[in-house]
Parts: sequence; C-alpha cells; structure tokens
Amino acid sequence: MKNNFPTKAQAVIIGGGVAGCSVAYHLVKRGWKDIVLLERKQLTSGTTWHAAGLLGQLRATHSLTRLARYSSELYARLEKETGQSTGYDEVGSLSIASDEERMEELLRGASMARYFGIEVNELTPSELKKMWPLLHTDDLVGAVHIVKDAQLGPSDVTMALAKGAKMGGAQFFQNTKVNAIQFSEGKITGVATDKGNIETDVVVNCGGMWAREIGKMCSVDIPLHAAEHFYIITDKIPGIDSKLPVLRDQGSCLYFKHEAGGKLLVGFFEPEARPWGMNGIPEDFCFSELGPEWEHLEPYLENAMNRVPILRETGIQQFFNGPESFTPDDLFHLGEAPGMKGFYVAAGFNSVGILSGGGAGWALADWIVDGQPPKDVGEVDILRMLPFQANPNYLHDRTVETLGLLYQMHWPFRQYDTARNVRKSPFHGRLKDNGACFGELAGWERANWYAP
Repeated sequence: MKNNFPTKAQAVIIGGGVAGCSVAYHLVKRGWKDIVLLERKQLTSGTTWHAAGLLGQLRATHSLTRLARYSSELYARLEKETGQSTGYDEVGSLSIASDEERMEELLRGASMARYFGIEVNELTPSELKKMWPLLHTDDLVGAVHIVKDAQLGPSDVTMALAKGAKMGGAQFFQNTKVNAIQFSEGKITGVATDKGNIETDVVVNCGGMWAREIGKMCSVDIPLHAAEHFYIITDKIPGIDSKLPVLRDQGSCLYFKHEAGGKLLVGFFEPEARPWGMNGIPEDFCFSELGPEWEHLEPYLENAMNRVPILRETGIQQFFNGPESFTPDDLFHLGEAPGMKGFYVAAGFNSVGILSGGGAGWALADWIVDGQPPKDVGEVDILRMLPFQANPNYLHDRTVETLGLLYQMHWPFRQYDTARNVRKSPFHGRLKDNGACFGELAGWERANWYAP
C-alpha cells in the first residue's frame, strides 16, 4: 500500500467486503490499473467475516446460476493464482425434502443443473443416510446431491481477491471514511474522504448494509435493510466426517455444515426475521456481534435437534447473531444507478454474498468497462427498483419476510404478505367487494382472480 493518498483514480470502490474486493480484482483483470478501494474500518469487517462460506453452483434461475458457477470456478483457482489460502473444500451439498412438493421443487432444480453440466444425483432416504449418518431420515421423501458444491473461508477468499487486485496495481485504503460523493449534472465527479478528495468518473458502491446511506450521498435510492441472521456452532462431535456435505433442510428452515475441529455449524432462515439498524448502524461497528435471542430461535433449535438427534446431547460452543442486508425481492442490486452516470452498485446480497460475490464482481467490471454486462442480468439490475421501495417503513416490514423466503416453498406466482397495499387504484374497494384476490406488481395491487 502506498503512503500517499491518491487524488485521481479511474474508479473508486467503497466497501472492502467480498463484493468490493471482487470488483477491484476483476477491473484490474480488464486492464484498469488506477483502482482505489476505500474501507471505513478493515477488510471484511462488516458482514463478510461472519458468512457461513457456503458455495453452491445452482440458483433459482439461469442467469443467477451462471454467476454462481463463475464464483465457484474462480474461488477454486484463486489460491493457486495468488498464494493466499481460501479454505476451498469441495465437499458437495445435499438438499432434503420431507414432502412431495419440496421434492418436486428439488427435482426441477436438478433438471436445470444437468442443463448446465452440473453433476447432480437424486437420492433415496436410505442412500442419504449413508452419506449423512447423523441424520434422522424416517420422515424424508428424498434428496438431491450436487457433487462439486463447496465451502470456504469467507475472509480468506476476500483477502485472496484483494491480493489479486493489488498484484494488478489496485490500491487499498482501510480506516478511511467516505464523507461525500461529488457529482454534477447527473454525473459522478469524485469522492470526499477524511484523508482527502479523489477525482473520478466511476464510483462503485459495495457498502453492504451501509449501501443505502452511501446512495443517499448522491441522491440514489438503494432499497435494502439489515436483518439479524443466526447460527450456532456446536461442541466437538466424536467421529464426525470432515468431508460431510453441506446439508440444507429448507422445510425446517435449517442448514448444516462441518466446522474445523469436528464441530457443526447450524444456521437458520426463520420465516419471521428480526430487522436491525432502524436508527442507523453504530459508527464503531466493526467485526461486531448482536446479542443472542434464544426465545426467537427456540422452535428452530428444536427442528435442528429433531433432524440431527445427536444435537440433543451436544453442547453449543457459540451462538452467533450478526446483521446482513436484504432487498425487497431477495435479489441483489447490480449495475449503474438510474439518474447518476458513473455510480455503480453491487450490494444487498441476501445472505448469499460469498456465493454471488465472484460472479457479481465479474459482471459489474465488464459492465463498467464495456458499458454493458457480459450476460443478461436483468433480474438483479438495480433499474428494477422503484423509489417507494426505499421507504424505511416499507423496507422494515418487507425484511421481516424476505429472509425466511429464501427457504420457503417457491410456489409459482407466490405473492408477498408484507408491505402490501402501497399502491391501490380508484377501483380497489369495488374489486375487493367482488371477491378479488390481489397480487402485486410494481407496488400496485391487482386482481389476479376472483373467489368467494
């Protein structure tokens, strides 16, 4: 790192988590050398450091799967390229189903995985038991096994991306606070920090749960809100296999992964989440944890002990509660912000930042250099968001639901329950009186069908 603080740059990246470091890495790969990354505290100190580090290749759509696969391929080679350990471990993953509806959803995903050339197997409960001996399988219908899914160290892979970026000439400045984003006539002109000002035509907002406040510095709406996210780490479990696949029991709102030292990490995506940071994020927030909420998690801890019975006789070494940012539709924000040329966003990763970070950085770097993304990423383009969705009350209410929806059944045309009735036509009352069942589009309540 150079001692002299720069006064000009091709691009300034705000935020030193996995997204910011990935954008820096990919910009230097595209030949941009004059890149500056600014981090308010230390690299990974916001939410990246406490991620679970799960790396799946399959997502809900084709475009998201392409980005996830790119992340997986990048992380697999990153240690060899940079010399920085990433903890990459190709243990595979299992998704289990306790009813026919969930199994159908898993089989649809398996079909799409084969289209992408992802190695996937369908398992019976008895086959599953052999792979995961600690599992209670009597109530299961089946499972899907993705052979080359992986897990890794979130901080490690972020440091590897940062090292790769620095090898290409990028400069990183930690403990540097951005005070203002400078712009004129709808175009970015620079960044003001507590160490000096930097002239630039490109600012990339990778601020994580701070991204909404950073956007306000240049009158850009970035709808996201932090929520508490929980996991526990158990005491050592004798005889546990270090190559145990990552296990997702979405019907019970749970995931399990092996931790170093023969422990299990058990994570939760409960249906009703706890929004956090309504009054702002504390200035000194850095590698910070929130308090335990035993009563809130009690039903899901019971689910975990039913699914893995040995947990009933295993102690808990750590109860972790840390915030992560969620968007109104559970899709992250990517691309150039509307109304502000040169202001790009990669934020709001809905608890899949490690999985998405590599691909998002690649797509956004190409977007910045070429003026367009390398693939169709319209579903995560920040252009999809509307101004009303940045309303704090709307975001708070929707965040209660969005965390849990990651593991709920993804029924076709499923409608949100929270933050509804934002926009109603003059005929809304008449439609309701006639038995309308409403759906939402762009905040408008529309009659999807009629029923008594």
